[in-house]
Amino acid sequence: MQNQTPNEAAAEALEWAEGAHRNAAGLASTLGLAPERYADDPLLLLPGLQSYVDRLPLGEFEQSDWIGLHTDLTSYLGDLLVRRHGAKWVKAADSTSPVGYRYLVEAKGLDGRTHRVEPYDVVMEEFQHLPIEIGRLIANAEAVLHLTPEVDEESLGDVPLEDLLGETGDSR
Repeated sequence: MQNQTPNEAAAEALEWAEGAHRNAAGLASTLGLAPERYADDPLLLLPGLQSYVDRLPLGEFEQSDWIGLHTDLTSYLGDLLVRRHGAKWVKAADSTSPVGYRYLVEAKGLDGRTHRVEPYDVVMEEFQHLPIEIGRLIANAEAVLHLTPEVDEESLGDVPLEDLLGETGDSR
């Protein structure tokens, strides 16, 4: 990898982010969600995207099909994190990568610290646990970035179910 200034790496990360958004918005459009609505809230794509992946004949996929699906889901996941959580794509040097770098998503977690996740890896992990669940994919990335509160399972056991669910008939 060539030595780059931080500005060059940032410019390449911005170009990567724009490409991810274009790809994700194109996927949204293909699935019937207007690009403007997608840009306002990428989570609106979740039901249609889940329906789409549920209908895919994954058992018949060839390598090129897996690559295309992986690219689409990586773009969507990264773009959703950027648009919903103020995250940003960053280009990070990585000597273990064949190209010498990786594109990661970086966000400030609820703990006030900055965390990174590689959407590519999150999607690959999802492929290891079929069927593909888009909500789980998003939740896993958000957990790595510390964007969701941690639940103390032991303390939760002491809370009555009614308190967790709200009162019966409560229409909040």
